[in-house]
Amino acid sequence: QVQLVESGGGLVQTGGSLRLSCAASGRTFSSYAMGWFRRAPGKEREFVAAISWSGGSTYYADSVKGRFTISRDNAKNTVYLQMNSLKPEDTAVYYCAARPGPWRTSPGMYDYWGQGTQVTVSS
Repeated sequence: QVQLVESGGGLVQTGGSLRLSCAASGRTFSSYAMGWFRRAPGKEREFVAAISWSGGSTYYADSVKGRFTISRDNAKNTVYLQMNSLKPEDTAVYYCAARPGPWRTSPGMYDYWGQGTQVTVSS
């Protein structure tokens, strides 16, 4: 069982930066791949970024590639999403998720979810 708690969301102007954190409980955090997803108003939940259990493999949605960076610190049971050059279309609730084995881009492939943190980018 893994419990996830996101933090770091907020209101930022276009071009600004935020760093989201996702703290995980459980001794097996280091064996889980982690993903970040987001849901904008009126839209489906979409993949943002994923990272392997070791941190050696990462993958990004085209819409955030070059602007967002996913990382993890297994000693702290935490995964991060550094978001730079934010745009109004990045406004959404951001969720972290965990799954055993390799990362995936489909939200249905993840077993554990956090409650989400709101990111709002003003124009």
